[in-house]
Amino acid sequence: MIDGDFELDVNEILAELSEAEVFSIFFPIFRKSLVIDLRSLELSGPMIQIMKIAFSPQERIRSIRRARPGFPRRPNLAIFPWPRNVNSLVSEGIWEQLTKMLMDAGHANAKAATDKVLEDLNRLQNAELSRVIVGENYHTIWASQPMRE
Repeated sequence: MIDGDFELDVNEILAELSEAEVFSIFFPIFRKSLVIDLRSLELSGPMIQIMKIAFSPQERIRSIRRARPGFPRRPNLAIFPWPRNVNSLVSEGIWEQLTKMLMDAGHANAKAATDKVLEDLNRLQNAELSRVIVGENYHTIWASQPMRE
């Protein structure tokens, strides 16, 4: 249901990730973003965190500044949507690259942190799909009509 026919250039995404210090992958289906900041300061290492979806790049930069005071104000930021199933990040090789980037940046527990975030993203996605199925916060566009004879 989720994966549909969305065209994504995985090689382009991987290239953008390799050049950015900070990136946000947002999931429009359940309105959350994965934010990864590879920068470090003396007492604060790289960050991986799920945040509310931002409505603009400026809003995302402000949320990162609030989460990471003391870091430079204008990070090199890459933002892209992920309209597919969360696990397709794994099957497309993006998740492995994110984990490697965090390890290379010095995140002390990169593998455990990315595993936990992946589990949380899947939980959020499944909860949203459950809401769709039961109609919680959703309504039909067309109501079924009884058949006329």
